[in-house]
Amino acid sequence: MKTAAPIDVLVVDDSAVMRGMLAEIINAQADLRVVGAAGDPYVAREKIKALNPRVLTLDVTMPRMDGITFLEKLMCLRPMPVIMVSSLVKEHADVTLRALELGAVDFVTKPAGHDALALAAFGEEVADKIRAAACARLRLPPGRRAEVAAGLTGRIPGVRTKGRLIVIGASTGGVDAVRDVLVHMPADAPPILVVQHMPELFTAMFAERMDEICRIRVKEAQDGERALPGHAYIAPGHSHMLVERAGAGYVIRLSQADPVNRHRPSVDVLFHAAAASAGRDAVGVILTGMGADGAEGIRALKRAGACNFAQSEASCVVFGMPKAAIATGSVDSIAAPAGIAQHLLTLLREPAS
Repeated sequence: MKTAAPIDVLVVDDSAVMRGMLAEIINAQADLRVVGAAGDPYVAREKIKALNPRVLTLDVTMPRMDGITFLEKLMCLRPMPVIMVSSLVKEHADVTLRALELGAVDFVTKPAGHDALALAAFGEEVADKIRAAACARLRLPPGRRAEVAAGLTGRIPGVRTKGRLIVIGASTGGVDAVRDVLVHMPADAPPILVVQHMPELFTAMFAERMDEICRIRVKEAQDGERALPGHAYIAPGHSHMLVERAGAGYVIRLSQADPVNRHRPSVDVLFHAAAASAGRDAVGVILTGMGADGAEGIRALKRAGACNFAQSEASCVVFGMPKAAIATGSVDSIAAPAGIAQHLLTLLREPAS
């Protein structure tokens, strides 16, 4: 039986230490190999032409040409899967989110120290994300696309939001997918709770970016705050997000419990909490991402009487999480993110239970 060729990776980073670390991680995998390395984008450009790598790892900050400028040029002239390599600082978080908007598949954050467990986790994350990127659907950077659909009003006619709750889970490719749902939500939408797999600091920046373009208020969630209509709450990257019934509404709880499905925050944790607290008044949405986080939660929501939606394969960057959710038989409708938003608007026009 013929063995599949390994995934060829080009490492682009101005740090020789980081280039060496990434090369060691990648070459330790039987199905991955580093075909070259570059210390700046100009060298990278020539090596891409000569080596034709399948996946590129790209540092956010680079000499002579920054990573964002190089990525933008690359996606216009020679689109390919790119994993951004970022430091866990505010400036890099903002630039990294911009990179995802420009078409980068995903990102990893550089380990802060030399702790053996942290380095092992970093290596596992790098390998997993390169594999996912190699199979991902590229999202070419949009031109000037409208952030808010034409013809939608600021309110949903006849809607009753009392008691309702929308919960959304996403991972790889989710920055675009979550945006394409939230920008359609009107000012009187029910509370929306979102788990997007990304580290602390990045979730706060993501919330800020969404708040700038949405009618609803988008913010990073805080422990003990009430989940209000017209608001979306992004789970912070350091905590699971849960929800509890409080009278006619809901209260958000944050937890530092162990990761679930290797994630904290975990989609499953949120969905199980929503099933218990909101039951048939909840709506579950599972968007693009690798792995299966959220599948068991979708099943719990369906058993509680909730209506569930999943992103279509054709519109996903990585069809892992939606595929796993659909396989449970607990998804009511499958669509692209904008289509899911329209389904939500239709559903919200129906009386709450």
